[in-house]
Amino acid sequence: MTAPYLSGLVLTGRRVVVVGGGGVAQRRLPRLLEAGAQIDVISPVITPTIEGLLTNPDLRWVERGYADGDLEGAWYVVVATDDAAVNDQVSAEAESRRIFCVRSDDRSRATAWTPASGQHDQVTIGVLGGGDHRRSAAVRDAILESLRVGALGARDSLAKKPGVYLVGGGPGDPDLITVRGRRLLAEADVVVADRLAPQPLLEELHPDVELIDAAKLPRGRSAAQEEINRLLVDRGLQGKVVVRLKGGDPYVFGRGFEEALACAEAGVPWTVVPGITSSIAVPAAAGIPVTHRGVTHEFTVVSGHIPPGHPDSLINWEALAQLHGTLVLLMAVENLPVIAATLIANGKDPATPAAAIADGTLPGQLQVKSDLAGIAEAMSAAGVGAPAIVIIGQVVDIAGLATPGTPASGAASSSDGVVDGS
Repeated sequence: MTAPYLSGLVLTGRRVVVVGGGGVAQRRLPRLLEAGAQIDVISPVITPTIEGLLTNPDLRWVERGYADGDLEGAWYVVVATDDAAVNDQVSAEAESRRIFCVRSDDRSRATAWTPASGQHDQVTIGVLGGGDHRRSAAVRDAILESLRVGALGARDSLAKKPGVYLVGGGPGDPDLITVRGRRLLAEADVVVADRLAPQPLLEELHPDVELIDAAKLPRGRSAAQEEINRLLVDRGLQGKVVVRLKGGDPYVFGRGFEEALACAEAGVPWTVVPGITSSIAVPAAAGIPVTHRGVTHEFTVVSGHIPPGHPDSLINWEALAQLHGTLVLLMAVENLPVIAATLIANGKDPATPAAAIADGTLPGQLQVKSDLAGIAEAMSAAGVGAPAIVIIGQVVDIAGLATPGTPASGAASSSDGVVDGS
């Protein structure tokens, strides 16, 4: 068969007919709606997902089978029924009206083929693999992944916009950074990185990138926030693409908005790129859900870098002790003994299950389990230091019912990296 001629169809405001309301139609509709087409789905029945799409004013369901004349005024037709006779009838009408027609059942009898497609920023990818759908999808995915991580044309892109980007790097595992965050690292001229940012990603930076260490060590050397702000503003005013790479999310105890304010005051364009906060991701990676139906209706994330009773503390520890949900403590290793004592003194059951997770999502992840009264001592005995996340609540007890990567067994199981301090 002669190779097809690839072309991008402009379907905005133009009528498209989809005959059939099953899985094939369900896969095709989102992209057609994104293209702005006016779509009629002709089918006696449709899937629940298609029914949910009917809130879109560009989509209409014609609740019956196909009838001759249904293609009047159409620019494009998708035939997606499991009845070969109906498919032949639709494609015959499309041929007579000179309307390009895609057939899900027999590409050799169609006048158009649907490519394996995808989009990244303003780039649309379409791949035809000569009928080999898996090959088409594999090539499409490889191209998109290269675009997303910046391996394909990122540094030379005309779409690069100078400014400061406050990027959340996620909980530690480099695979858990967002797609946009990884692309920005490939486009960056300057990267200002925290110690808790995913360090392996720094090895992938272009040799010309200026890397600035903005680490803050607990009770050790620490980059002053004012100096970090100055560097961001200075490089931003030079017209560079500046990535401020942080661990977790920039706005969850990351001082991200302080940096945003500094940029705004200096007239430097800035953008926040949210990240996966470690307060949720690290417990999840350790098999602990911060919420669970019938167990807790809320979770609270608290910074423990200032102890209870300190004049600078903004936390109502007495109120936290009365909550029944999950309590997640960040930056609380040093102050955990006094935090636990304060919670217990204000009514929290000392037997409340507790866990601490160090180096969450990384190969050396270590988890310690105990109760509220004993978690600080258990951490000390196991050598668990900062950075670590502490989870207090009944969800810790249900964590053993299912271990990540294994089927739920109904019984707790032990594994490397887990220490029971009870």
